Amino acid sequence: MQYLTRATLLVVAVLLLLVPGTAVAAEWPQPPADGELVRVVAITDGDTIRVERADGSIERVRYIGIDTPEISHEAGEPDEPWGPEATEANRRLAEDERVLLERDVSDTDHYDRLLRYVWVEAQDGWLMVNGELVSLGLADVRAYEPDTRHDEWLRELERDARESGVGMHGGEPEPSGSFLDDVLDFLFGG
Repeated sequence: MQYLTRATLLVVAVLLLLVPGTAVAAEWPQPPADGELVRVVAITDGDTIRVERADGSIERVRYIGIDTPEISHEAGEPDEPWGPEATEANRRLAEDERVLLERDVSDTDHYDRLLRYVWVEAQDGWLMVNGELVSLGLADVRAYEPDTRHDEWLRELERDARESGVGMHGGEPEPSGSFLDDVLDFLFGG
């Protein structure tokens, strides 16, 4: 039965890629010409990474416009539902990759993390990680003024993910190594 569920979910994911007006088929914004190229050195959780800049400095980067369920960084504390899945998706999308950082209005948040949209090069062009996490149903859209350049587009992706019932909009998480692996392998040719 689990195999049938995984196969059904994979078919839904492929349809999302092919049917106009769906989350993945929505017109994605383009990466900025003036973005900063950096290397991802660590994944903190679903919406935060550490990057190495050209000067060798290491910076924490918080994704703009989204919020993912939390994972515990304390021994014995539970993760929020879908937190590990969001973190793993972020890892599969960005870990050890060269990414392009897009700034909106603010430079940092009150935790001194850089606030950025994060772009990774995929098989057929650039992919915004923030939007991909929303499309996979692993992030909620959260607009914090004044950093709302892509808010309308992210909300469209969230609406499509909810209507499609993907990720946290479709119920309980599946065991790791299933639907998420299939979708990310399809997107990145793994």
